[in-house]
Amino acid sequence: MTDPTDEAPSPFRTKQERAEERAQKREAVLRAAVRLFNARGFHTTSLDDVAASLGISKPTIYHYLGNKEQVLIECISRGLHQLQAAADEAHATPGNGLQRLRHFLRSYAEVNMDDFGRCVIRTNDESLSPEGSRRFRDLKREIDTAMRGLIAEGMADGSIIPGDVKLVGFTLAGALNWPGRWYQPGGEMSASELAGQMVDILCSGLEPR
Repeated sequence: MTDPTDEAPSPFRTKQERAEERAQKREAVLRAAVRLFNARGFHTTSLDDVAASLGISKPTIYHYLGNKEQVLIECISRGLHQLQAAADEAHATPGNGLQRLRHFLRSYAEVNMDDFGRCVIRTNDESLSPEGSRRFRDLKREIDTAMRGLIAEGMADGSIIPGDVKLVGFTLAGALNWPGRWYQPGGEMSASELAGQMVDILCSGLEPR
């Protein structure tokens, strides 16, 4: 008599396998989209371009991510969430305010030189609908608030020289956003090396004399 447990495995994927495959395909579409947005610009990149780069149809992109603006929102949200995670990690790092700020700024710079962070830097409000623009600004405001909080903590504990918290935040963000436009992988320095040197320069100006 045949033991039922000896039967061949089912050729059909399990629910978990289907979910994992969907997540992998969605990630592939998102990565292809963000790289094209960064290379060509949002307005000059079509979903047909994204689909062609993957050898799929445009309806497949609608299935996994939605329309073109929804794809862009997903890209910039990913970058901003990476920055928020960096801020949360910095707040939990032992040390004084300047040490925690330095930790955050290095991660901030590195994210801005990666695919999704670069998309944040290269996206203007004008690229989005009014609703999308509001969401974008709200997410960016959270990152600005987190950075200013770290600066304020450093000023309060004396590890950062007194000053205008908002102005210091604008200065740091401006300097560390810029590589998101000009950095190219494969150059003389890696993103990590470049971030480290830039942060060293910036933080040296914040240390008490």
